[in-house]
Amino acid sequence: HLFTDLPKFVREGDLLVFNDTRVIKARLLGAKATGGRVEALIERVVAPRRALAMLRASHMPSPGQIIRFADAASAVMVERQGDFFLLEFDDEVLSVLDRLGEMPLPPYIERPAGLQDLTRYQTVYARHPGAVAAPTAGLHFDQAMLDRLQASGVGLAYVTLHVGAGTFQPVRVDEVDSHVMHSEHYSVPEATTRALAHARERGGRITAIGTTSLRALESAAQSGELKSGSGETRLFIRPGYGFKLVDRLLTNFHLPRSTLLMLVSAFAGIEPIRHAYQHAVNHGYRFFSYGDAMLIERAGANLRAAA
Repeated sequence: HLFTDLPKFVREGDLLVFNDTRVIKARLLGAKATGGRVEALIERVVAPRRALAMLRASHMPSPGQIIRFADAASAVMVERQGDFFLLEFDDEVLSVLDRLGEMPLPPYIERPAGLQDLTRYQTVYARHPGAVAAPTAGLHFDQAMLDRLQASGVGLAYVTLHVGAGTFQPVRVDEVDSHVMHSEHYSVPEATTRALAHARERGGRITAIGTTSLRALESAAQSGELKSGSGETRLFIRPGYGFKLVDRLLTNFHLPRSTLLMLVSAFAGIEPIRHAYQHAVNHGYRFFSYGDAMLIERAGANLRAAA
């Protein structure tokens, strides 16, 4: 099926939940005083002038070293925190990114980010800046599709989860339970909690648009019921996880050894996902951020693919 067929697979009373995070221009190119080049990918803003970042350099800066960005801003490397470096800027981080940053396109897109990426690598409903990667299942939607879904009696609701680069990191440990997820900030508005309760009362199904929407909902429902509010999540969903809220998931095709592939395997079952991926490979589906999508149902229901 084509993605434009999606309204055929929903029914009146269903609720679709979207992640309305907005991608920030999180990539900065700079240099140390020694002249060594540094590429910084801002993972998250932790204070007006402080941010955690992934750095790429021939020699990583030491605490106290200054990184200059385009001779228009600078940051001091404060300390290393695991995979990340804490940077303190001479101006507000979001202001620096707005002036000097580039859109953080996925590494397999081997071209510089351009003006078109400011809109192309952004969902049409993006509202709250803070993500360093787009919630890519949402890139399939345009306003016309959202209008069609609402016209058919489907409810639309929103959560916010600021996607971090850590979401896409491969699992590098032999024991899956030893893998530590990077913390991500999420928020579930009261309106979404009410919309979900209303859908349940009407017998509607809850569909998460993307793995990040699913993780936000499940993180906010760890007590057994959905609670509105904000928080930090390190929720690692893998086979054996007991889902509390979400009935269906629309998601793209993910990288091997990724936590995202483990999540969809937990949701639909390992064998159905293996069959789905084999079908995708056999029929030339596109993978990753700008690729094709699949609509899957919880507990091993038949997979339906949307190209």
